[in-house]
Amino acid sequence: MKTLLLIDANSLIHRFYHALPPLTDPKGEPVGALYGLSRILLKIVRSQKSDYVVAAFDRREKTFRSDLYKDYKGTRPPTAGDLIPQLQAAYNVFKIFGIKTINLKGYEADDIIGTLAERFKNEKDLRIVIFTGDLDALQLVKDKKIIVDTIRKGINDVAVYDEKAVRDRYGIGPDQIADYKGLVGDASDNIKGVPGIGPKTAAELLREYGTVENIFEDIAIIPDKKSKKLIGQKEQAKLSKRLATIIRDAPIEKLTLGDIKLVRPTKEKLEKFFKGYGFSSLIRSLEGA
Repeated sequence: MKTLLLIDANSLIHRFYHALPPLTDPKGEPVGALYGLSRILLKIVRSQKSDYVVAAFDRREKTFRSDLYKDYKGTRPPTAGDLIPQLQAAYNVFKIFGIKTINLKGYEADDIIGTLAERFKNEKDLRIVIFTGDLDALQLVKDKKIIVDTIRKGINDVAVYDEKAVRDRYGIGPDQIADYKGLVGDASDNIKGVPGIGPKTAAELLREYGTVENIFEDIAIIPDKKSKKLIGQKEQAKLSKRLATIIRDAPIEKLTLGDIKLVRPTKEKLEKFFKGYGFSSLIRSLEGA
């Protein structure tokens, strides 16, 4: 079976930036996040486990979600000054490793990933793996066909989520994750959810009623202890769910698997690239490869 790897570039680079000590290249420029990215990509290309790969990036402009809710992600601090040039340089890192990159005005990396997963999910003998630094993509998990690998801490501690793992963690299925966030919110994106509804109550309601919309349609028969927190919160819950929902039909270019086939770089190309950044440990890891 072949594997399509979809990488959430921004989330991983932010993870590496915060997980690794500050590093500089021979010119004194910050490269810690690029080192983490290069280390992970080297592992990917040498593992022979990925046949097709795409790295999806966010853009700096606001997305359609900001049009829906002006304070979307409004509590996030500005991107650190020494991280911005590393995010820009990351495009070239992926190019060196033979990986196609995509960004799309008005959409987030998750939407690109969701769209590509949707397009290729019915390909015969193809498994899709989403590699990310956060859990937003869990709503895309489908049986063993689409799984999510997410970094828990550092750069090597990776958790693997199939449908069973999602249910074990949240008590609901992947297709209910957006509904779950519609109720509990998501502080990292400044999605409010419904005040007073926590993870346990949200999971109980969704197991009983299925969706946010069904919950509010049946609010009259929900026990008072839960329903009193829902009164007057219908529109906010629906907005929160919409903000949390990954788009699966973003207008990105038409691609075939051949267009995104991983072109593994030569040892010589990688050595030259690592030398330019001063990544001595990665150069040493090439020896004997």
